[in-house]
Amino acid sequence: QVQLVESGGGLVQAGGSLRLSCAASGRTFSNVAMGWFRQAPGEERDFVAAITWSGGIAYYGDSVKGRFTISRDNAKNTAYLQMNSLKPEDTAVYRCAARRDRSVSFSPSEYADWGQGTQVTVSS
Repeated sequence: QVQLVESGGGLVQAGGSLRLSCAASGRTFSNVAMGWFRQAPGEERDFVAAITWSGGIAYYGDSVKGRFTISRDNAKNTAYLQMNSLKPEDTAVYRCAARRDRSVSFSPSEYADWGQGTQVTVSS
């Protein structure tokens, strides 16, 4: 099992930027793919971004393409989500997740380990 703790959430103005961090411990971080998901009140959990074990390939949900960047530093056991040009509709609880595979998945059900989440609120 991988233990995950998110940080970096907060309140920002529309058009601003925020960087989320996901610190991992437990099993070898470099052997898992990492993903970010978000969930707003009354909505289903949506895919945001994912990155392969090597950090060489990244995928993004359509609503965040061109604005968000996922990265990882395996030496620091940390994944990141850089969020730029934030919109009010980005407001949600953001959670990072680890998949026990080197490849990525868009489905939350295929990620075994989850952080507890960090709140991101974007004001208009």
